[in-house]
Amino acid sequence: MKDFRLYAITGEEFHTGRDLIEVMEKAILGGVDIIQLRDKESSRKVVFEKAKKLRELTKKHHVTFIVNDYIDIALAVDADGVHIGQDDMPLAEVRKLVGPDKMIGVSTHALKEAREAEAGGADYIGVGPIFPTNSKKDVVDPVTTSYIQEVKEVVEIPFVAIGGIKLHNVEQVIEAGATRVCMISEIVGAEDVKGTAEKFIKILDGV
Repeated sequence: MKDFRLYAITGEEFHTGRDLIEVMEKAILGGVDIIQLRDKESSRKVVFEKAKKLRELTKKHHVTFIVNDYIDIALAVDADGVHIGQDDMPLAEVRKLVGPDKMIGVSTHALKEAREAEAGGADYIGVGPIFPTNSKKDVVDPVTTSYIQEVKEVVEIPFVAIGGIKLHNVEQVIEAGATRVCMISEIVGAEDVKGTAEKFIKILDGV
């Protein structure tokens, strides 16, 4: 698995009027090294078309491409992997579908879930939401930076902190033990997408 530090998830509602591919390319140029396509609203056909374009973009820039939930679309466009939540298909079944060479990420909100994901063969886990966030509907309560500390102590696979992370609070996340961070609105919704990603990289460089 190619390691990563700065993870960006698509969120077109945060950059209305700006092209998805253009925004995500600016994020990549700013230092984002893993992109996740997350679209719960569009038709599967539209999601597929977006996935094809993002796969081309990520190959061009040699960054990792993940598709949220849609395993069939991830396979159809030859994405590097998929990301699933606690209410999605079981990890073992997802692995059967995608095979041994695709990455599988799992969202976790508690240490029990993190341990289960690691034992089940996840390649990385999402840890959060660390802070309150409006980027996702039906989000669970914030787990705070204490969850980062717990995961850091017992989980060996890579983990990425997510949820309400901004430039003004990312250092709290890093101080708790995270070396990989994920954002949606703070990056893709920024007026200067590339510059914002560069600022995160500069902070991460100090880790």
